[in-house]
Amino acid sequence: MNLKAYNAFCTSLPHTTQVVQWGGADVWKVGGKVFAIARRDEDAGQLFVTFKCSPMSYDMLKEMPGCRPAPYLASRGMKWIQRTGPETLDDGALKDYIRESCRLVALGLPKKVRMDLGIA
Repeated sequence: MNLKAYNAFCTSLPHTTQVVQWGGADVWKVGGKVFAIARRDEDAGQLFVTFKCSPMSYDMLKEMPGCRPAPYLASRGMKWIQRTGPETLDDGALKDYIRESCRLVALGLPKKVRMDLGIA
C-alpha cells in the first residue's frame, strides 16, 4: 500500500479526520482519537502503518514477519502493531485491521462524542 491508497482508504471510513503531525506522519483520527498512523521509512523504502488491535490479534501479529509491536505505543502497554512490510499482511488484510482499529477507537470514545458523531 502506498501513502495515497492509505489516505484514500482512511478517508472512506465514517467520521474520520486527518492531520499531519509527529514529524510528517499521516495520522487518522475518529472523534479526535488516533486509530492509524503512516510514515514512509526512508531506510526500508516502505510505508509503515501503525494501528490498534485486539489483544488476541496483537499477540499473533507481533510474532509475524513484516509486523512488530508499535514503537512507543506498545512499550506503554497499548495493543498497537506496526506493519513494516507485506510479508504477513497484504493490503486487503491491512485495510481490515485499519477498519477494525477505527471501530475499536470509536467504541472507546465518551458516550456524548459517539452520539454527536452518530456512532451507536
